[in-house]
Amino acid sequence: MPQPRSTRIAVIGDIHNHWNAQDHLALKSLNADLALFVGDFGNEAVEVVRQISTLDLPIATTFGNHDAWYTATPWGRKRCPYDRDKEDWVKQQMALLDHADTGYRHQDFDTVSVVGGRPFSWGGPEWRFTDFYGEWFGVHNFEESAQRIQEAANAAAHDTLIFLGHNGPTGLGKEPEDTCGKDWRPIGGDYGDPDLAAAIAAVKASGKSVPLVAFGHMHHSLRHTKEVQRTRLCIENGTVYLNAACVPRIMDTEIGTQRNFSVVTLQENQVTEVNLVWVDEGLAIASTECLYTTMKVTEHSASV
Repeated sequence: MPQPRSTRIAVIGDIHNHWNAQDHLALKSLNADLALFVGDFGNEAVEVVRQISTLDLPIATTFGNHDAWYTATPWGRKRCPYDRDKEDWVKQQMALLDHADTGYRHQDFDTVSVVGGRPFSWGGPEWRFTDFYGEWFGVHNFEESAQRIQEAANAAAHDTLIFLGHNGPTGLGKEPEDTCGKDWRPIGGDYGDPDLAAAIAAVKASGKSVPLVAFGHMHHSLRHTKEVQRTRLCIENGTVYLNAACVPRIMDTEIGTQRNFSVVTLQENQVTEVNLVWVDEGLAIASTECLYTTMKVTEHSASV
């Protein structure tokens, strides 16, 4: 009997300026059918984004809070290192990745469509940066934001959807160690995006399949303790929620530099395996941590 067709997806967590030609080679060595970038390329890091825009494999991207670091906040605008009358780094980034960007948009691939959540998200239960979102996207609150995400999903070519966000949705736990839990003082609370959660619920209620929601932002390494790491993966009603923010994603070891990726296998429109992998300088996989398989859920997974 022929095996069901599978799709191999590489998810790249928060880059924070750490990307070069070796990362390109490491990504290609994984033989992924699709690569998802969760944002935070750097502090409006146009040159990093330019490198990623030239990748010669199918990609879908979103932007994180650091990608509008000098634009979205009064604090950042005061520290802007460039002349706004002459250039706009946010606009440059968006132009470079226009072919791959999913913020309030969708990208269609062979068997799935990738739908983006709110771009440039800082996370949390309070609506922030109304001027920024109003000017750039015509969005002024969570309700309008959720509607924009739903519209992107409704316009997608496929009924099997992957949601891609910088931050994950609300509903994945309130403890600081949870997938989107607040790990700075005061510790605790759900810091997910309410608009993304609302949009996913509405899309699933319409009958579309959502096997995977991929995001970053909330780093695996916690601020309040080094005894444990953040829960990287949880499952709810057949949907795998993957936090790919392994930061720093490049690690120097005794045997050389290694680069981190999350690798997801999608088969018959369901996630069958998720691994956290480190690729060495020789482009071999140096280590693999299984976060999920259809045979078992590891200690790093949690049912919600």
